[in-house]
Amino acid sequence: MRRVLMVLLLLVSAGQFVHADDATPKEEDLIRAAISSYKTAFDKGDAKAVAGHWTPEGEFTPPGGETIKGQAELEKSFTQYFQDSPGAKIELESVDIRLISPGVAVENGVAEVILPEQEPSITEYSAVHVKTPAGWKLDNVTENSVVVPQTHYEHLKSLEWMIGTWVDEGADGSVETVCKWTKNKNFMTRSFKVHIQDRIALEGTQVIGWDPIKKTIRSWLFDSEGGFGVGIWTQNENRWTVRTLQVLANGEKASGVNVMTKIDENTFTFRSLGREVDGELLPGVDEITIVRK
Repeated sequence: MRRVLMVLLLLVSAGQFVHADDATPKEEDLIRAAISSYKTAFDKGDAKAVAGHWTPEGEFTPPGGETIKGQAELEKSFTQYFQDSPGAKIELESVDIRLISPGVAVENGVAEVILPEQEPSITEYSAVHVKTPAGWKLDNVTENSVVVPQTHYEHLKSLEWMIGTWVDEGADGSVETVCKWTKNKNFMTRSFKVHIQDRIALEGTQVIGWDPIKKTIRSWLFDSEGGFGVGIWTQNENRWTVRTLQVLANGEKASGVNVMTKIDENTFTFRSLGREVDGELLPGVDEITIVRK
C-alpha cells in the first residue's frame, strides 16, 4: 500500500505541469482545481475522498504488484495505508502532462512519498486523466521503482567548498581554476589554465573521487603537455594534504606534497614542498593565497 501513495504524488502540483500549448486556460484551471482537492483529501488522510478522485473503474498498478481496480478497492487500500502511515505527504518532480484529446490527458513524472522520520520513497509514474461529468478524474496509473544511483558524496562533501571559480593573480600571470561536481556527485573536476601575459601557457584537468578500496580520497591529473599523475588526500580540520606522484611528458617521474588550507568560503592558501624530479630535490613553492572569483 505504501507504493500506492507514491504514485498519487501526480496530483499535488497545482501549477507547474500543464503546458500552455497543450490545454486551454479553462481546462488548466479545472485540472488544477482537481489537483488541489485531491491533495487536501490526501493530507487529511481521508481515504474515501481520495478514492473519489478516480473514475469508478479506475486502476492502479504498483511496481511488481497486482492492479487495484475500482474506487471501492482503492478506498480500502488508502484506508489501510492512512492507518499504518499517519502524516504522509506527497511531492512531485519532473512533471509533464500532454492533452491528447479534449477529454484525455497523459501525465508522466517522478513521485515522492514523505513520511515522518523516514527516508522518502521515490517512483516514476504514468497516469491517464479523463474528463467526466463530475470533472477530471484519474483512470489508469502505472508506477515503476526508481533505482537511486550510488553516490560517494558523503565522502567528498568536506571538499564542497572548492566548487566554483578561483584565481591566483601574480605579477607575471595568473592561474584560474574552475571546480564542478559531476552527475550524482561521485566526482569533482578541477579545470585549470595558466595565463602568462596574453596567452595560455598550460592547462589541464584534475578529477577528485573516493576510492572505496583504499577508503581515501584520490585524484587524477592530466595536463596539456602530456603529463599525468595521481594524488592521495588526507584532511586535518581545515587543511588538506595531497601526496602526488606524476609522470612528466618526457618520461621523468616527479613527486611532492601539496598543502591547501581553507581560510574561509572565499579564500584558501596553497603551498608545495618535498618536490622531486627523478630523485633531484627541487625548491618548494611558498604559500600563496587563492581567492574565489
